Amino acid sequence: MRSRLVIYDLQKITPLIKVRKGEGKFGEYVELLSKDDTLETALLDSKAKYVLFGIPEDIGVIGNYGKPGARDAWLSCLPHLLNVQNNKFVKGKKLLLLGHLDFQEELQQIDSLDGESKIEKARELTSYIDTEVTDLVRQIVQSGKIPIVVGGGHNNAYGIIKGTALALNAAINCLNVDAHSDFRKREGRHSGNGFTYAFREGFLNLYFIMGLHENYNSKKVFKDLKAEKKIRFNTFEELCVRKEKGFDFELHEALEFVKASKFGLEVDMDSIANAPSSAQSSSGFHLNQVREIVYKASGIKNAAYLHISEAAPSLDTADQFQIGKAITYLITDFIRK
Repeated sequence: MRSRLVIYDLQKITPLIKVRKGEGKFGEYVELLSKDDTLETALLDSKAKYVLFGIPEDIGVIGNYGKPGARDAWLSCLPHLLNVQNNKFVKGKKLLLLGHLDFQEELQQIDSLDGESKIEKARELTSYIDTEVTDLVRQIVQSGKIPIVVGGGHNNAYGIIKGTALALNAAINCLNVDAHSDFRKREGRHSGNGFTYAFREGFLNLYFIMGLHENYNSKKVFKDLKAEKKIRFNTFEELCVRKEKGFDFELHEALEFVKASKFGLEVDMDSIANAPSSAQSSSGFHLNQVREIVYKASGIKNAAYLHISEAAPSLDTADQFQIGKAITYLITDFIRK
C-alpha cells in the first residue's frame, strides 16, 4: 500500500512565501525533511523541536453526521503560517514542516455516496485513517519531537493519542478545549468518539474537557463523564455565562490535573465563537482565551503534542473570521516559549 505521507520541499512551499526585502518570513526558516533519508533517520537528524503536519480530511466528521469542510483547513492555514515574521518571538527554526497525509482517494469515495451508506463507509474509512495517523505520530514522538497536527476532524485525536502512547509505552493525559466531549458510544469510528476509544483501550489516562456547552451534550454523556474518576470537565456556561467558576482558576485546575505525566493539548475550533467549523456556534470562547490556554499549556515540560481540529474554511465564504490566520496564531503560541 502506498505511503499517504506527502513530504514538502522548497518547490512546494516557496510559491506560498511572500518574500519582502528587509524581512524574514517564517517559511524561509522552517526546517524541511531530507528526502534522501528514511523518515526515521531524517527525524532523528532534525534539530527542530516541533514537527508540523496536516490531515486534510473530514471523513470522520461525515461519519458523525457533521458538516464537511474540515478537509480545507490545512491548506487555508499554511500560507498564513509561512508568512508570519521570523523574529525573536516566533522562530521558524524550531519547526520541521513535514507535509500532509493524503486521503484524496477516500474523500472521493465518500463524496460519491449518500444516505446511511455514506455514514457507514465514512466510519469504515475513519478506522483506516486511524492507522496512518497512529503510525506517523508514533514515529515523530519516538524521535523525541513534539507533533503539531492541523486537521481534519476531531476523529484524529484517537490516532494521535494512540501513537503518542505507543511511542512512550504509557497511557497519556489530555486537555481538550471543546464544546463537545467527543465521548459518544463506540459505534464505529467517527469524530464524536475518538476519546471514548482511546480511554477504553487504555491509551488515554486522565481527560479534562474545558468549556463544554450545556445545550449540546446529552444527559447520558454528562452522566458518563461524571461517573469516571479519571475524567473532569467544566462547562462554558459555568465559566462565561453564570460565572460560577473563574476562567483563570479553571485553566490552572485543568493543567494541574493533566501535567504530572505526558499530555496532549486538543483544540476543537467549534469551542471558539463564530469560528467556521463543523459545529459552528455564535457562542463560545474568544480566540484570545484559547490562545492563552495554548500558550500556558506549551510551557509545561510534559506537553506532548498540539492538535487543532474541525476548522472548516468553506463554511466562511467571505473569510470574515480568517480561520487560517486563527490556526496560525495557535501554532505560533505553542512554539513561542
